[in-house]
Amino acid sequence: MADTRIRIAKDKAELVKALKDGSDLNGPFQTYADVVAFAAMLGVNRGRRIPLSEVCKSDPDPIPQDHFISRRYEKIMQLLAVSATQNPKVLADKECCEEERVRIFEEYANAGLEILQNSLSGSIDYLEQILLLLKVERNNSATFSSEFDLTRFLSA
Repeated sequence: MADTRIRIAKDKAELVKALKDGSDLNGPFQTYADVVAFAAMLGVNRGRRIPLSEVCKSDPDPIPQDHFISRRYEKIMQLLAVSATQNPKVLADKECCEEERVRIFEEYANAGLEILQNSLSGSIDYLEQILLLLKVERNNSATFSSEFDLTRFLSA
């Protein structure tokens, strides 16, 4: 297979750099791969995919897929691809299938980064805001998955 790299939209590059530990804002994630994987899962959770229009070519550079594999994110990419296409043949060991898996992952990540960009706008402590975002996400999913929702008894 080719040296596949995960690309980041140019308009999200500064956010990705800020979310990585070691940045001026002491980002909550250790690597760019962690940032992108988290963003992809956020995009999935919200059911959003956004194609990349203009790609960041440097700083951060496109991330080698090996970084995702070493952090065990490859299975996430595969599951997202199967879920999005409803076709297990997307897992085939062909270059065209790999490109499709990467494209789907990038689109979910781009949507997640947009959500983060909107949520973190004006924030000083990214970690605190992300924890609040996760709490809201958890509460929303708990509300939708409960058998009996008591919120309908609340007066408007």
